[in-house]
Amino acid sequence: MNWDDMRVFLAVARSGQILGAGKRLGLNHATVSRRMVALESALGAKLLNRLTTGCELTPEGQRFLQVAERMEADMIAARSEVAGEETTLSGTVRIGAPDGFGVAYLAGRLPEFSALHADLDLQLVPVPRSFSLSRHEADIAITVDRPTEGRLVAAKLVDYTLALYVSRTYAEAHGLPQSTDDLPRHRLIGYVPDLIVSPSLDYAHQFHPQWQARFSVSSALGQVEAVRAGAGVGILHSFIARRHPELVLVEAIKPIRRAYWLVYHESVRPVRRIQAVAGFIAQAVEKDRALFA
Repeated sequence: MNWDDMRVFLAVARSGQILGAGKRLGLNHATVSRRMVALESALGAKLLNRLTTGCELTPEGQRFLQVAERMEADMIAARSEVAGEETTLSGTVRIGAPDGFGVAYLAGRLPEFSALHADLDLQLVPVPRSFSLSRHEADIAITVDRPTEGRLVAAKLVDYTLALYVSRTYAEAHGLPQSTDDLPRHRLIGYVPDLIVSPSLDYAHQFHPQWQARFSVSSALGQVEAVRAGAGVGILHSFIARRHPELVLVEAIKPIRRAYWLVYHESVRPVRRIQAVAGFIAQAVEKDRALFA
């Protein structure tokens, strides 16, 4: 069995398209198709159903994917050992994170790690609505939910709180809500419901069952800026809001709690550069645990 054919199969399985796999591997459509036919012939099994919209794995393909990923993990581990990654970290590690954590926290701390490893490239990217570690769209992801499906390794990083804040100028002009019953009488800032990346982030109803935002921003940092500008009452990450002395906590209404998780695919567990970056993130958060309290 040809390892190159296995590599092509993994790319097709992860992209769901022969054309997409070809672009990822730098191969043309015909070559990818030919490699898949050769692999199916060698195995004596049909691995893919070709559809007009792409490809889907057959039951045999699903079973073979697990085998292929184990082989990939072994190859990665062998390459790391032979290349001497034990002493020098090199290559690229892509970290996907929500903007509240990624931009407001990680972006200011990852340069410390980067400075220690000149041959390592770090990439920090936002987590979109549809995101797949199994397709290697990122090496490490910071999520707000513990994953329940797929061959993923997850570790809880830290709990954090979300609370209501207003600007000092807004408080002087309109006062502070004294209870949840007061909220409908204030101008409320919120998120765009159909753009949230996780049901656990649909939390406005926990502050008021009829939370009606008059101004909605699809990013956590955008909501911070709107509240700072005096636009109204917003639900902000406390660890971000505390940085801004012009923001006032609405103490009469209790905050809610959420958690961040560090996640990566099981196939990259042997890769030392990924373990090193994951370890650095976990240590940084542990050091700053009081910031998130």
